[in-house]
Amino acid sequence: MDRFQHYIDGKFEDGEAGFESLDPATGQAWAVMPKATPADVDRAVQAAWRAFTGSAWAGLTASARGKLLYRLADLVQAAAPRLAALETRDTGKIIRETSAQIAYVAEYYRYYAGLADKIEGAHLPIDKPDMEVWLRREPVGVVAAIVPWNSQLFLSAVKLGPALAAGCTVVLKASEDGPAPLLEFARLVQEAGFPPGVVNILTGGPDAGQALATHPKVAHIAFTGGPETAKHIVRGSAENLARTSLELGGKSPFIVFADADLDSAANAQVSGIFAATGQSCVAGSRLLVQASVKDAFLSKLKAKAEAVKIGPPDRMETEVGPLCTLRQRDRIAGLIERSTAAGAKLVTGGAVPEGAGFYFPPTILDCSDAPDAPALAEEFFGPVLSVVTFETEGEALHLANDTAYGLASGVFTRSLTRAHRMIRGIRAGVVWVNTYRAVSPIAPFGGHGLSGHGREGGMAAALDYTTVKTVWLRTSDDPIPDPFVMR
Repeated sequence: MDRFQHYIDGKFEDGEAGFESLDPATGQAWAVMPKATPADVDRAVQAAWRAFTGSAWAGLTASARGKLLYRLADLVQAAAPRLAALETRDTGKIIRETSAQIAYVAEYYRYYAGLADKIEGAHLPIDKPDMEVWLRREPVGVVAAIVPWNSQLFLSAVKLGPALAAGCTVVLKASEDGPAPLLEFARLVQEAGFPPGVVNILTGGPDAGQALATHPKVAHIAFTGGPETAKHIVRGSAENLARTSLELGGKSPFIVFADADLDSAANAQVSGIFAATGQSCVAGSRLLVQASVKDAFLSKLKAKAEAVKIGPPDRMETEVGPLCTLRQRDRIAGLIERSTAAGAKLVTGGAVPEGAGFYFPPTILDCSDAPDAPALAEEFFGPVLSVVTFETEGEALHLANDTAYGLASGVFTRSLTRAHRMIRGIRAGVVWVNTYRAVSPIAPFGGHGLSGHGREGGMAAALDYTTVKTVWLRTSDDPIPDPFVMR
C-alpha cells in the first residue's frame, strides 16, 4: 500500500501511529496515513510560532511573500493531474470534477499572491496638532486551518492563500477521511521554497483537532466542517481566546418560479445536488418549486436523475461516484427511511445498491405533504433532493428562510424585479440567480446561523488574518507638559 507522511517544520515524518485509508469505490484499504498525536500537533504549532517570529519569514517583504505564492500556484497547476488522481482515489470524488477544481485552485493562490503587497494601513487625520497617527496591518500570528475531505485543496487554498499573504504561518489539519491530496500538496509547499515551519500539514482524529484548536500559540482558527464540531472548536478557542472563522454546512433552498427557464433550472438543479455526489456544503438540497410547474419540473428532474452515469470515480464518463465513507451512506439511508415514514414520497432512487463500494443513487424525495420530514431540516451531505411546493412569492421566501442554516441559495426566474426582492429577502451568505455553484477567488463566500460566520475569498479574507496596530508619533520638540493631563 502507498504510505504518506506528515509535514512538520520543513520535514516529512511518519509520526508515532498510522491508520489505513479506504478506497470508497471498492471499500478496500489502499494507503497508510500518519495519525497525529497531541504531541505532534504541539511540535507543528511550535514550528509555526518559530517561523512567525523568525527572520526567514517575518523578515520577508510582502512582495517576496507574494512571489512564493505565485510559485506555489504554478506548482499546483502543474501537479493538478497527480493531485486530482489522489483525491479521486482517496475520497471517491469523480476525476472530471477533481481535475477541473484543482486546476482552478491555482487561481486562488495567484489572487492572494497579487494581494500580498496590497494590504495597506491608513493615516488618521487626528484631532491633535502635534501628533502623527497611523494604522499598521500586521499578521495575527499562527493560524490553525482545519478542513474536511471534500474539496480539500480548494478549502485549504481559501485559508492558506490569505493567511500567507497577510504574513501568518499555518498548521493545516487534513481530515482523516481522505487526507492523501493534502499530504501530497506538502511537497509543493516545500518545492515552492517556503521557509520551514511556515506551512505544516498533518492529519488525525478529534484529539488532534482538539489539541490544535486549544493550543495557546494559535491566534486564529479557520474551520470548515459540521456545526457540532464547530461548537467544540468555539468552546476550545476560549482556552486561548483565538479568533474563529467557520464555514459550516447548509440546507440551501433552490427556488424555481413558474416563469423560469425550466430546462436551464433543471440542469442547474441536477448539478447543484448530484455533482460531487451531493457532498458539498452548498448543495441545493431543498427544491422549492411553484405548484403550477411542479409536475413538469419534477418530470424533467426524474429523467435527468435516472440518466446519470454512476460508476468508478476514476473514469471521465462517470457523473456520480461513491460517497466518501460507509458511515455516511448508512446515515443517508436512515434519513430517507425516517422521512418516508413521516410521509415523504420517493420520486426516484433511495435504495442502497448491491456490490462493492460506498455508492448511493441520485434520489428525489417529494416532501410536499410531509412538512415535518427530517429530509427538509437535516443536511444529508449526499445525492438526495427534498422537494416542497409554494404558491406565492411570499410563501417561497418564508420556506427559503425556514432553516437554521444560511449558507447558499438559488433563485430561478425571468422577472428582474422578483429576483431583486428575493435577493433582499433571503437570509443566506450567497444568492445565485439563474445559475448555481459559481465561485471565484475575487468573491467572498460564507454564511450565518448554523452555516457559520466569517468569509473566505476576496480582500476581506486577507484582512481577517491581520490585526491593527495604532502608532502615535509626537512631532513637537517642546517638553511634555503636566503628566496628569491626557493629551
